Amino acid sequence: MKKLLIATCAIFCATAVFVQAQDAAPKKEKAAPHKLTAEQKQLMEDMRAKYDTNKDGKLDKAERAAMSQEDKDKLAKAGLGPKKKAAPAAEAPKADATK
Repeated sequence: MKKLLIATCAIFCATAVFVQAQDAAPKKEKAAPHKLTAEQKQLMEDMRAKYDTNKDGKLDKAERAAMSQEDKDKLAKAGLGPKKKAAPAAEAPKADATK
């Protein structure tokens, strides 16, 4: 009977510690999207009107590919273009061990 009581208490304590550890884990919060300025909204509206061929209110991959370079530059200048990935750091030249 004592062994059963000790085993039950051990399981209960382990469960309590596990649940508390999960609650204490940091939760990732989504970054709030930035608000567009009136000029950015107008530019997006113009681009949708010009390139949204299927009229779903969004520019999909094919529609973005059909954009002229001039319009892509306008979007990038307004801060609405695709986010560019950081370039990988240049590797330092390796020393030649044969010298």
